[in-house]
Order: sequence, then C-alpha cells, then structure tokens
Amino acid sequence: MASQIHSVTRCTGRTPHRLIARVALSVAALAAFSPGPLSAHSVPHLEGWERVARQPKPSTSRAAKPGARAGGTAAPAPQSGPRTPNELGRFPIVEWHQVVEKDGTYKVSRERFRAELTELHRRGYVPVNLSEILDKRFNVPAGKTPVLFTFDDASPSQFRYLERNGQLVVDPSSAVGILLDFIKAHPDWTPKGLFCMLPAAEAGHAFFGEKGIQGQKSEWRHEKVQFLHAQGFELCNHTLWHAKLSKYSDAVVQEQLARGVMAIDSAVPGYQVRGLALPYGLWPKNRALTRKGSWYDKKGKREVRYAHEAVFEVAGGPARSPYDPQFNPLALQRVPLQGGTNLTTTLNEMDKPGSKWARFVSDGNPKVVAKP
Repeated sequence: MASQIHSVTRCTGRTPHRLIARVALSVAALAAFSPGPLSAHSVPHLEGWERVARQPKPSTSRAAKPGARAGGTAAPAPQSGPRTPNELGRFPIVEWHQVVEKDGTYKVSRERFRAELTELHRRGYVPVNLSEILDKRFNVPAGKTPVLFTFDDASPSQFRYLERNGQLVVDPSSAVGILLDFIKAHPDWTPKGLFCMLPAAEAGHAFFGEKGIQGQKSEWRHEKVQFLHAQGFELCNHTLWHAKLSKYSDAVVQEQLARGVMAIDSAVPGYQVRGLALPYGLWPKNRALTRKGSWYDKKGKREVRYAHEAVFEVAGGPARSPYDPQFNPLALQRVPLQGGTNLTTTLNEMDKPGSKWARFVSDGNPKVVAKP
C-alpha cells in the first residue's frame, strides 16, 4: 500500500521538506475515489521527452523572442517611465489548462505559454499567491502589478515526471518545468500560483497523471502535490472529478467538494484549501455550498468539512483589487488563455487611460493603499 519516495531533482536546488520527511507515503487514499467523466478535456500526446536534465536550464531555443507573441506578431512595448500608483485597480487572474504542442480548446502551445510569461514579465507583472490576495498582504515592488496564475484540471501536460537513474525529474516540457525554468532565468519572480486539482478524474487528470498515461505512474501523484507545495505554489479544489455542479443535488455537491479537499489533505496533511475553481464555471443550485459544507465519510467514520474563502469563475476579465470595496472573493473573475483568446488584448485594455479595467499599480508600501 505504500510507495517508496524517490529523490526529486528540482530547478531551484532546494530540498522539499515534506518529501524528505516522508519515505513511505501511502497513495491508497486515492483508490477510494470513483472516477467520473471528463469528456471536455482531451489529453494530448506526450512530446519533448528527449530534453531531460537533472537541473532544467532556462530554455533559449524555443522561447519567444522579447516582445513577441505566439503567432509571430509583436506585443506593444511596455509603458516608459514610472506608473502612477493605483492599488484600487484591477489585476489579472490568468487561467491555463493544458500546455501542449498546439493551441486548441482548453489548450495553449508551449511556445505560446513561454511567450505569455515573457509578456507578463516585460510589462511589469509579478506572480502572487491566493493567500496574499485574501489576506491583503501583497509583496509587490513599486510600479509593478500582481498576477495570479491558475492551472485547472491537473493534467500531465501541466506536471510530468521523468524517471532517470532511479530519480524523478520534472519534465522541462511540462508547464511546471517551463515555469520553473522561466523563474530561474528571471529571479525577480518566485514560484507562486494556484493549482486547481482533480484527484480522481479520467484520462490522467488525477493529481497530474496515473496508470501509465503519458508515462506517469500512479504512485507519483502525491509526490507531485507535495513538490508544488514545497516550491511555494498553492493548492486549490476543483471537485473530485470535474463534476458539473449545476446538475447535482446538495448532497452530491458537498461530496464532490469535501472529497476534493480530503484528497489534498491526504497528500499534504493539514493543508488549508482556501480556493475552489468551478468546473465549466457552473454554480450549484445552492450557491452557498461553494462556500462551506460537509460530507460523511462512511469508510473513515468521520465528517469531512470544507470552507472555501475564494470561488473562481471561468472568465469575466481582470479581477477587482482586494482593497476595492466591491471586491468579492466568492465570485472571482479570470482571464482564460486558450484557443483564440489573447492575453495582450486584456493587458492593453488595462493600460488604456480611463479604462474600466484600470491597472493595479503598487506603491511598494504594504502599509498604505495608494489611490488614484
């Protein structure tokens, strides 16, 4: 019932404290979860496995040139000169699903993913975590704007392991590998972002892969979740198997959400899950159940409770500042990046004078809220 923990080579060189502490972590808890359909999310074929290294280095051969976007068109130059502080402005919560070879529904190409990271960095955006937003404690340098990265569905394309000489290494062609490479090359960024996970979905969407899908072993699932947590990323509920919550009774909704939280706790004991991403953006009939509820675990003879402080919708544009009186963490809008959607369009609108989406700009002083 237990699987041996392999040593993990990471691009930061730090040793994950939770992985060392645990040499025999049971993954049997996931076996109790009953997989359900995830038909809207096809899984791409694995590519790029030949580019492997113990310490993934910043990629130069495939990264977009500065100022370029996927498709070859140039992104507008960032604003010259200092920006006027405005901490009541909007900030983007960007949303990625699969990071694969080509753009498509719920998909972005690896080239485009790199280009989007490059554009955000060039235009003065800095990654933050959900906890910083909810606790109103942004650590953003003066003149910069926070951005929250969210990754939905826990596909292998987001996080793949490769096994080399008895060790696990992050596949540098997966989203996590690309992002950590980028952060290593841009030390003003740190590993921050939110992974909204499915613990028991089909087609490999169960904590980033299982049953040999794209070469991923089931016993690696918990190790991946622990790795993300140790790096500094945060973990988010996305239901048990991507259920359309609008279809189900209150009892089923609570089971989906409680078991999602329980699965994360089985990988990172005691972890406080503060966020929920709505599958397909669909609300349950009783919206209050997205906030809190419970489910009785007959097998464990215990009641499992959940309490989300943030609920993410699928789209809607950049989010309000947490300092804005109209900020509502239980209905957070996002900027989905897939198919024909374009990050540059949103960022340009945020930079327009007088825009309704006027950009959040930090004054660098966490004790003062800068108003325009």
